[in-house]
Amino acid sequence: MTAPEPVRTTAAADPRGGRPSGPLHPSADGAPRRSRAMAFVALTKPRIIELLLITTVPTMFLAAGGFPPLALVLATLVGGALAAGSANTLNCYVDRDIDAKMDRTRERPLVTGEVTPREALVFGVGLGVVATAWLALLVNVLSAVLALAAIAFYLFVYTLGLKRRTSQNIVWGGAAGCMPVLIGWSAVTGSLGWTPLVLFGVIFLWTPPHYWPLSMRYARDYSSVDVPMLGAVERPGLVARRITAYSWAMVACSLLLVPVAGTGPVYTLGAVVLGAWFLVEVHGLRRRAARADSSSEPVATAGAMRVFHVSISYLTLLFVAVGVDPFVPWW
Repeated sequence: MTAPEPVRTTAAADPRGGRPSGPLHPSADGAPRRSRAMAFVALTKPRIIELLLITTVPTMFLAAGGFPPLALVLATLVGGALAAGSANTLNCYVDRDIDAKMDRTRERPLVTGEVTPREALVFGVGLGVVATAWLALLVNVLSAVLALAAIAFYLFVYTLGLKRRTSQNIVWGGAAGCMPVLIGWSAVTGSLGWTPLVLFGVIFLWTPPHYWPLSMRYARDYSSVDVPMLGAVERPGLVARRITAYSWAMVACSLLLVPVAGTGPVYTLGAVVLGAWFLVEVHGLRRRAARADSSSEPVATAGAMRVFHVSISYLTLLFVAVGVDPFVPWW
């Protein structure tokens, strides 16, 4: 047997675009094409895109009262994925300085040097242009405008405006993540209405209970880079109480869809059961956080991460109910 050929390495790129520095990583020039492509894909944060698209298709089913044209669904999904990828890539571009200092993000391609800042900027802007043109040509202008607004809001309002300035950053910045339901509805109907606005409200109110537990888990990371995520700047008890308040408002908003959209028993039962499940989990976190406050001990991060993961399951299953409900006849 021959010894394997040594891997050519290069130091990680300076997060602000200077000379390479830091730990060694595979060189972008010498990496296989597949590895290079996957680095660009990683910039788009595919797992976040997946969650966003999960809310789009059921909304389209609800808007159509059944199956919308398959070509329309595919065109909307592709355009939405491109738009979300653009926003996430530009977020990575702006945040490359703090990503290099946080344990959770230090392996992102802009930090390791697999992708240069210039390449990321061009890639992110290009995705946004293609997404907007794609939706305008293959779906409709309203959906294209909403997608462009989501990219701009996430970049300028959240990433550049709020994230490093206020502990309420994710509350208002999370509005960008609510846009897929508006895009999905407008793709089918060519307009907006109360039903998509209620769904927008559900995701808007879901965002803090989803992200704040994560900020509790990575409080030290956020503190180290002076990003005032609520879980990093407040006691666990206060964070848990606010998570609880938003969770109750979210469940109430989810039930509001029943009279507004005239949904049937599948969605109604699903919203009640899933809402009860999520509230039980949230109140469990609140009790643990209260004990941590009284004993001056850190709250167990496992409990916070449990709520984080349950929040993903909750939203996914709730929108499954949204999508299934139109196909179940009821009187």
